[in-house]
Amino acid sequence: MDPAVFPNLKKYKGQTIISASGDTLLGGDDKCGDSELVTFAEYLLAHPEIKHGTIRLGFTPDEEIGTGAQHFDVEDFGAEFAYTVDGEGPGKLDWGTFSAAQFELDIQGVNVHPAVAKGQMINAIQVGIDFQNSLPQDEVPEKTDGEQGFYHLMDFSGTVDNAHLAYIIRDFKRDGLEARKNLVKEKVAELNAKYGERIKLKMWDQYYNMADELAKHMEIIDLARDAYKACGLTEINEEPVRGGTDGSQLTYMGLPCPNLFAGEENMHGRYEYTVLESMWKAVDVMIKMAELNAERAK
Repeated sequence: MDPAVFPNLKKYKGQTIISASGDTLLGGDDKCGDSELVTFAEYLLAHPEIKHGTIRLGFTPDEEIGTGAQHFDVEDFGAEFAYTVDGEGPGKLDWGTFSAAQFELDIQGVNVHPAVAKGQMINAIQVGIDFQNSLPQDEVPEKTDGEQGFYHLMDFSGTVDNAHLAYIIRDFKRDGLEARKNLVKEKVAELNAKYGERIKLKMWDQYYNMADELAKHMEIIDLARDAYKACGLTEINEEPVRGGTDGSQLTYMGLPCPNLFAGEENMHGRYEYTVLESMWKAVDVMIKMAELNAERAK
């Protein structure tokens, strides 16, 4: 890992950096959060002098494919509010996310011998290319940042006879997400009119921008802010995250749930690393949040 390529490394000079060998992922996303939650609980059990209310810990699998939180029993969990611990470096506080949808196209072509193909062949691969080219070409992950949404082609496989395309759609605005979904439907309809109902579209929503709901519960954002500051984190980064967390789904399931930092960097790749001091800072923040919440409940 080179600071010239990964400039965030410069912030951690002199600290303890944990990485894998480079042959596989570190898995800090979200082993970091798991470790910090267990350490947080261990600390509170060892220090009964720290006053706090009832605290519940939950661990959800399959967050990266979006199927863990949907099975989470919010009523049985029994909390008024929660925080996921699944973010980046110290000072990051996520309470805004993308709104997200996913869709798949299955294209049925007409495969005949190339020698007699004129006027008969419908190449499913070419139809898929035509669809991809009909979308806004600058609205893709590699050409967007900040609060710009995108269409992302994740998988394209097929033959002349049939092809399959899988996409995700992201937008910070709910009406923006709907507009993108409608554009997809329009482009599919145009190609079906041209080629004769050759494309089947399957589309579904994944999660919504939790800021729309958390704006009604700013007291839990303020609790995190105050804990950050009390732990020396005066520069709080609240820029909406270009992704989602389990908190997105949990918030819409009735459990307001912003996301705290966990110390992860370069997630999902072989250059992933975390910083031991950042992980301890996350534990410090959770302890301070427990104390502050107890004081406010008096």
